Amino acid sequence: PARNPHQNIADLKAQIAANEKGVAELREMVAHFGLDVVEAYMGHVQDNAAESVRRVLERLPDSSAYEYPTDTGQIIKVKISVDRQKREATVDFTGTSPVMKNNFNAPEPVARAAVLYAFRVMVEDMIPMNAGCLRPINIIIPEGCMLKPTYPAAVVAGNVETSQHVTNALFGAMGAMANAQGTMNNLTFGNKKYQYYETICSGSPAGRMNNGRGFAGTSGVHTHMTNSRLTDPEVLEL
Repeated sequence: PARNPHQNIADLKAQIAANEKGVAELREMVAHFGLDVVEAYMGHVQDNAAESVRRVLERLPDSSAYEYPTDTGQIIKVKISVDRQKREATVDFTGTSPVMKNNFNAPEPVARAAVLYAFRVMVEDMIPMNAGCLRPINIIIPEGCMLKPTYPAAVVAGNVETSQHVTNALFGAMGAMANAQGTMNNLTFGNKKYQYYETICSGSPAGRMNNGRGFAGTSGVHTHMTNSRLTDPEVLEL
């Protein structure tokens, strides 16, 4: 809670500590392998991710579009156009509803994160999530639409609700799977001392793999951004 400064400061200190741990591990890696080797392999990881996404693009149609209406009356439109020669794709959200006087507007990074997530999911190989996945993807988000709001537009539901809408629209445009529940289905309760926050699952939609093989949906499982967890510190210390 905003009125619990001691807890908020403790959270910030934990985030700083986690970053410091990452810095220490990276320095240890550089000391062991050398900076040139580490930088080279960072490049290899991103190059491999970019090539993996390009192979996904080869299986997509030249152009596909999807229109996703929301319960609030807003519409998310997305068009995916593939340039065969450049082996790139443009993800265009032109036509999406303008900023509304509700809190379902989503900051631009939320929409970009959904694009990154969707194309990473379409890669059916074991690769780490990294910026290389977006190298072949050009993203167009018009100024003033609900996916690119400006202050003082309210955005609190953008991360937990609209992100799911964008994800559904992207998979729909790619013909990859049916819509999931379209919400993170948040449950939260607590008092001044204790707080609890959880996302409630629904089920995963049916769809098809890149080779055209279909798969059935499943009930009672988390999907997309509700598939989250808190990792115990003891696990990180192993």
